[in-house]
Amino acid sequence: MAVLTEEQGMLRDAAKAWVQEKSPVTAFRKVRDSGNADGFDRAAWREMAEMGWSGILIPEEFGGTGLGYLTLGLVLEEAGRTLTASPLISTALTATTALLLGGNDAQKKEWLPKIAEGAIVATLAVDEGAHHHPGKIELKAAKNGSGYTLSGKKTFVLDGGSADLIVVAANTGKGVTLFLVNGDAKGLTKQRLHSVDSRGMANLIFDNVAADSVLGTEDQGAALLEKILDRARAGLAAEMVGTATQAFETTLDYLKTRTQFGQLIGTFQALQHRAAKMYTDLELTRSCVEAALSAIDREANDVPQLVSLAKARASETLHTVSNEMVQMHGGIGMTDAHDAGLYLKRARVAEATWGGASFHRDRYATLLEY
Repeated sequence: MAVLTEEQGMLRDAAKAWVQEKSPVTAFRKVRDSGNADGFDRAAWREMAEMGWSGILIPEEFGGTGLGYLTLGLVLEEAGRTLTASPLISTALTATTALLLGGNDAQKKEWLPKIAEGAIVATLAVDEGAHHHPGKIELKAAKNGSGYTLSGKKTFVLDGGSADLIVVAANTGKGVTLFLVNGDAKGLTKQRLHSVDSRGMANLIFDNVAADSVLGTEDQGAALLEKILDRARAGLAAEMVGTATQAFETTLDYLKTRTQFGQLIGTFQALQHRAAKMYTDLELTRSCVEAALSAIDREANDVPQLVSLAKARASETLHTVSNEMVQMHGGIGMTDAHDAGLYLKRARVAEATWGGASFHRDRYATLLEY
């Protein structure tokens, strides 16, 4: 477990209090049932920005606080507990990281203050198929005068339907290049998706979209993209730890109150063993995630390995705990009236986003030269 500073502890406690009061699971249900096209509550997003969450990674000179990835991970973990849907992952984490790592001074000055204020939604568009495959970028970037035109598609883009700014990974024929594209660019079509976890995903179709703003170095964006993805994966893993923790605690409370055959089901040894396994898995996963986030903050050389370890562990743990939540609640766990199904659905989408357990086990082994 990471040793937190006083400031980090205060921010975590404040985040916990806010999500429980302002963004409980009932608030998520309300957004889902309202047919909200964004997949999140914009008023809640503004409140998050006012509390400084959208600017945790952004340096003070651009309107943020520059508190680092572990700090943002603490907030994401608390948000994950109540299934809070927001642009924290897409905007405050992923797009912000892209600008910090690859942006020039002009790009940072233009976009980072807007993100810190919560004035825009930004995202990363990388995958083009049913599975995460950052090594296969086929969206074409054709040279057009001093800029490029983009043609192709991107799938399952987080908050893609609401994005004001999109970081797009494209293939120039000489390599991968990242571009900044306005969300209302001519030739860009956003196809909003009805995802199982009721979040704001979209497929994006690019039809000769003008892209004059290159992020980083032309034709050499593959390494930059991996760095962005690793930081996104670590933050998502932190959210997954929060989701799994709450699913476990809700299930544990049920074991302590539900009676069967005249006994509390929590006294049944078989269920005790399953609960003990979930607890130990959660503790191990949290350690892995915090190690990855801390490594990112200190710019360690083993960030890719630690991130893949964390994402693989988080995917497996959340999968197990969400399954057990449904099973141990019995019949009521199968109904929409209970929250168990919401946690299971979020688990499945989070697992698949930016690589599941099998993807990251394979990547981890490759990085260690096995």
